[in-house]
Amino acid sequence: MRLTILGCSGSLGAPGNPGSSYLISSPERPDAPGVVMDFGPGALAALQSVHDPANAHVIFSHLHADHCSDLPSLLVWRRFHPTAPSPRRHVLAGPSYAAEHFGRMSADGPADIDDISDTFDVRPWQSWSPLELEGLEITPIPVLHPAAESHALRVVCSHTGRVLAFSGDSGMTPSLLDVARDADLFLCEAAWGPSSEGKAPGMHLSGQEAGWLAREAGVDTLVLVHIQPWTDPEETAAAARREFDGPVVVGRPGDVFDL
Repeated sequence: MRLTILGCSGSLGAPGNPGSSYLISSPERPDAPGVVMDFGPGALAALQSVHDPANAHVIFSHLHADHCSDLPSLLVWRRFHPTAPSPRRHVLAGPSYAAEHFGRMSADGPADIDDISDTFDVRPWQSWSPLELEGLEITPIPVLHPAAESHALRVVCSHTGRVLAFSGDSGMTPSLLDVARDADLFLCEAAWGPSSEGKAPGMHLSGQEAGWLAREAGVDTLVLVHIQPWTDPEETAAAARREFDGPVVVGRPGDVFDL
């Protein structure tokens, strides 16, 4: 299982760093469909450089714009690319209202809803119920965030048992420990910077909280993501390292992790 960070800027895209978007692929099967996890602003451009956009499933932690706004552009690519449109439907998994949400985003008028079922097999998450996809077991676990039906995602490779955990966007909540338990790689948001003191509750995490979660969950490597462009990433990482003595990485677009 290979993870490639397409973009990990927090709350909005930044110069050279798209909004939240990650590609899970198999180095042993380069022609197999990838699994794209979230698809924020700028994600399609980044995906083009590492994987065929017409050959990927898409899964969503939640549907705030910074995690999903490039999906209508992906629909255009999949449907209308002059030489390489998508040859099949792929899975799109997310909140129960995903088909309507994306249908409105890609529609021609304010009262219209585009039917995306021609190119995606839309599957609503069932919390705590795994989805089997391309040799992966993906479990959506509810977390604490203002977006409706927000989930963190725990991804287990069926062949190796290696675990990738993704916090999605969340404030501190016990379910994050279930997501990250014994993970080989924990992608954890740290939008609040070093500390959440004085910040809105029930929305995001800090570097300190990400480090605490990594320690308590027995994580191998912590990767800090969703750091907003105005936040100091090194101070955020330093706060995480004060809590967690394992490897702490500040995620960057283009980073590749083989699990």
